[in-house]
Parts: sequence; structure tokens; C-alpha cells
Amino acid sequence: MNQNLPIHFAPNTGSSLSVVPGAFNLAQRNAMRRVIRCLFAENILDPGKLVFIGNHHAAIFPIWEQKCLLCFDDLQKSPASTFTNHGDIAVIHEDGRRHAVSTVADLIDLLLPCFDFDPADSGAENLKRDIANSIDNDVLARAFRKDWNDQLQQAIKDHHAGGLIEYLRQAYSVRDAAILLDQWGSLEGHPFYPTWKTKPNLDVQEVISLSPEFSAIVPVRLAALRRDMAHLECMAGIDNIHDWFAQNYPETWDEWCDILRADGENVENWLPLPIHAWHMENHVKSHFRAEIEDGILRLAGPDIATRPSMSFRTMLPVEGESTPFIKLPVAIWLTSEMRTLQAKSIHMGPRFSTVIRQILADENGFDKTLEMFTEDVGIHYKHAERQDDAEGKHLSVIFRTTNGKLDRKDNLLPVTVASLLTRAPSGDRPLIAELIDGPSGMAKPADVVAFFRDYAKVVILPVIRMYMLYGVTLEAHQQNTSILFDPAGKPVRMLIRDFGDGRAYRPLLNERGYDLKSYYYKGILPTIFDDDIEPVRSFVIDACFVCHLHEVAQVLTRHYGLVDDVLWRVMAQETKGAFDALRDRIADADFWQQEKDQFLEQGWSTRSVLRMHLQKYADYRIQHQLPNPMASGADNA
Repeated sequence: MNQNLPIHFAPNTGSSLSVVPGAFNLAQRNAMRRVIRCLFAENILDPGKLVFIGNHHAAIFPIWEQKCLLCFDDLQKSPASTFTNHGDIAVIHEDGRRHAVSTVADLIDLLLPCFDFDPADSGAENLKRDIANSIDNDVLARAFRKDWNDQLQQAIKDHHAGGLIEYLRQAYSVRDAAILLDQWGSLEGHPFYPTWKTKPNLDVQEVISLSPEFSAIVPVRLAALRRDMAHLECMAGIDNIHDWFAQNYPETWDEWCDILRADGENVENWLPLPIHAWHMENHVKSHFRAEIEDGILRLAGPDIATRPSMSFRTMLPVEGESTPFIKLPVAIWLTSEMRTLQAKSIHMGPRFSTVIRQILADENGFDKTLEMFTEDVGIHYKHAERQDDAEGKHLSVIFRTTNGKLDRKDNLLPVTVASLLTRAPSGDRPLIAELIDGPSGMAKPADVVAFFRDYAKVVILPVIRMYMLYGVTLEAHQQNTSILFDPAGKPVRMLIRDFGDGRAYRPLLNERGYDLKSYYYKGILPTIFDDDIEPVRSFVIDACFVCHLHEVAQVLTRHYGLVDDVLWRVMAQETKGAFDALRDRIADADFWQQEKDQFLEQGWSTRSVLRMHLQKYADYRIQHQLPNPMASGADNA
């Protein structure tokens, strides 16, 4: 571990953490911005009723039910029906009275009569409560971020570096730099989640001690699950889980074995099962009391010090150059759901990893544009007699390899996409701009466009090839995706993770000589589709285009003051190029043309998260359509 600047930075977490000037206002505005974006994107409010004033960003939304106007000082319209609020909001009543709208709760109360549906009973109150909790956590994180950024800025200065990324290249191993960036970049969250930092199960100290945005180090207990009471899933080529574990966690393995043997147990009868520290104390000990008393689950074991990554519950062990990530369930309501780890993910993660690894070997990594974190091993509790997979969703694990990815020696640095869109420690630009700007200052528009073209190519080419040739999704959103940059700041390839919820279209996979055994369970969306490719396509578009490339284009357009649609035209060109390059490899010309049109001309489907929240998650599959900004004749003004 490099100690020049401790990754686990821990400033005062007492009262001073909550008194940073302006932190609450920033968090409140951030919440307001998210809710407004979701309201218009999901058509809960009709964006067609917005009236923009002149050539400026000032806009008016009429609320006829209450005989007033909602006035936005700075509401920026971007492609794909994206409306981002950057200014003050006020209400003007018919008698001329004017008052500011400064809280999300007030905004929701004001606009509720305009919604295109009636929320479930208490749905609006639940939303306001969750957003209030998210704001409180956001305030804490921004206070911490100020101290963290101050220390990073000093380190950057001491190393005479041009920015955070250059400093990390000088001072850290690739592994430590990657996880620092991942934790540091975890403040903003998913662009369409209005409750991005909601953690109602946790008190303030638990939020600070467990969350990646606080540079946390969290213990994970290596418990033991009786082998006959578990489902074990491994990638092809892994024949013995004990040998695999001993190779990847040698010191922890020896301690675990010693504890079992000291109690007279045969190690061969047990599987190593990591459990998140909070989850063990607050859920496992009570909900699995019978399993503990019956000798099915043993909680005695060594602890592994880990850093939670951006997802909160995917943990990277502190020690070792190539120890795998550990993905765990935590019985905490985070953003939109309880963070379980269902049997589907345990079964499908290693299966998808096996197939994708072979595809990448056969395709030379799609011209060396794609790498992956394979999910080598999955374990979940499954009682030998009851045989109910659902029982294991809170007692499970996925091990995700880092070997060759975070201990690399090729001068490529992986940066999680969400971190690229976070403001640099200097506060004057997004982190991605550090890779674009030269030593003489802000890059020229032509240089920004050239960078984005390289970036888009690195993302779009492997995603389209994997989908069109093999019918397999790469869920390339901001959290699952890292971009590998060379020392000059050029994007070289994409590093993808998280395959447990992947989707595939069997006819295409079979056509290329591959197959995947699907997982089926009542009420669980299948992963392998035989009759319709649409669920696979929508997954690709939502993750890669809506939640990733569209967001990068927005950040760069605003920061550099680019012509509104130039980067979306680049996206269209690179997407078209990716399809055209495959034309000779696709036997069905109609299929090729149909899919090309779907990506380039048809609307973008994405999850209606705000609507689901207001309906108290009665249906997790609600979607809405966004206008496709790559379509010919798209209105991107």
C-alpha cells in the first residue's frame, strides 16, 4: 500500500463535518436538479408545456390548476429530452405575488396536481422522505469531500502534477489509484435516481464508516457455509473452490482453515462465505439464527479489510496486488431497492464470464478494445431439503477477479466513468477535462470533439459487436465501466464488469457456436431470450447510450461551450460505423438493417425510476421513451 497520501483519509467526523458553508444549499439544489430532470424525462410533466424566453435558458411552466407559473432562471435543454436546472426557481401567482421554491418537498407539493398519474397512497410522502435522507447524506459527503479535495490538491501541488490523474500515476500503484478514483468519484450517483444517496437504515456514523464517498475501509467476515447447504457456481476451468480460494486469498485461507480445524471440523465440508460487517450484525445474526444454531452457518472466521467500491457492496480487499473483488448482499435500502444478491446473479455471473472470455479470445478483444473482470465463483445458501433459491439472497457472494486488470504493467490506468464526470479537486472542471486539456489551458472545441470520437469508438465498437454478433449485452453504464487511458490521456479500451444480471439472445449465440444455460425462478426476469431480442437491445441502449455516452456528451458540451448537438452527431457517426463494419459478418441483411435503425433512429427506452418510486415499486419494469438524439432530423436544440 502506497502511504504518500493514505487512501483511507479520515478527517474530523464530528460536528465540523456538518458545518461547511453552503453544503446544504448545494445538496438541496442537486436534489432539485435530479427531480426536475426525471419529471420531464419520464413525461410525468409534459415538457411541451415549457416556454423558453428568447434565446436564453429562462423558462416558464404553467400550473393552471393552481393559477400560477413556475419560473426557471436557468433551465438548460439538452438532447434526449434532458432538462437540467442550474438556477433559481420561483412561483408567480395570478395576483403578481412571487416566492422562491427552494426545497424539493415544496416543489413536489406544488407540481403534484400536474402529474400524469396519481401516485400510490403515501408515495409522494415516501419520495420526499427518501430525498430528505439523501440530502442529509449528500451534505455529509460534500463536507468530507472538501477536506479530501484540499489534501489531494496539496499532494498534486507537492508532486508538480497537472491534476489528480497525473498525480495518481506518479504516487500510486494501478490498483490503489483505481480504487481511490472509484471511491472519490462515488458522490453523484446514477443520473436518473432522484434518491441517489438514500440510506435510511443507517445512522450518521454508519453512513460515514461504510460508504465509499467517505473513503471507507470496511471489514468483511469470512464465515463458513456447510457445503451441502449451498449452491456453488464456478467458471469453466475452476475445478476446486478450495484451491482457487487458497491461491487468491492465501493468508486469509490459512486463518480460515485453522479456525475450522481448531473446532474439529473437516475443511472439505465447508465453503468460505464472506459477509459484510454491517450485514452480519444487523441481519444475518437474527434472520439466519436457525442456520447458525443448526450448524449450517459458522460466523467465526478471519476479517478481510476492504474498500467499498462505488456500488457500496462490491468490496476490494486492501491487501494483495491481485485479490479479487467481493460482491455481497447488504440488507440496506440503497437508491431504489434492497441490495440483495439473488441466485440468478450467482448462477449467471460465472456462466456469462465463461462465454464472454471465450468470445474475447476468439475476437482478439474486438481489436483490443475490450477487457473484463470475470466473475469466477458464486455461492448462495440453498437448504438441502427445501431447495428454495430465494432463501439465499441475503447469504451469498460473487468473487470478481482483478488479476491482470488492476496489477497491470502496460501504463494503462482504469478510471470508472462516473469518476470522469465528477468535478476535479480544483473544482474548476470535470475530471475528464484533465485528460483533454493541454498544459496551456482549456482545450479547443476541435480537440474536445476528437477526444470524444476516440472515447465513443472505444465504447461503442465492442458493445455493438458483442450484441450484433453474439446477442450478448455489456451493461456499460457509468458504474460498471472503466476506461483505460494511456499516459497521454488517450482512451484505449474499455474494462467492463458485472454480468450476473446480463442478458443474451440465444439464436445469435447459438449461431456462433456458443450456448448459455439459463436460470429460471418464479417472478425473476429471465436472462436468456429465445423469441424476441428487444429486452436485450433495450438493456444495451439504456446502459451504454442513455446512462453513459449521453452523460459524457452533456458534461463536455456544457464545460466547453460546444454547439449543442456536435457530440451526439459524433455518437451517431461512430454507431453507424460500428454497424457498417459488421455488414459482411451478418448473414441476415434484414436483421442488420432493422437493428441499425433501432439504434440510430428509434427512441431510447430507459427505466422510469421516479415513477416507480411514486408507485411504491409495484412494478420494477416500467420504462419510458426518450427521443433519440442520434436520429436524422432529431431536435437537439
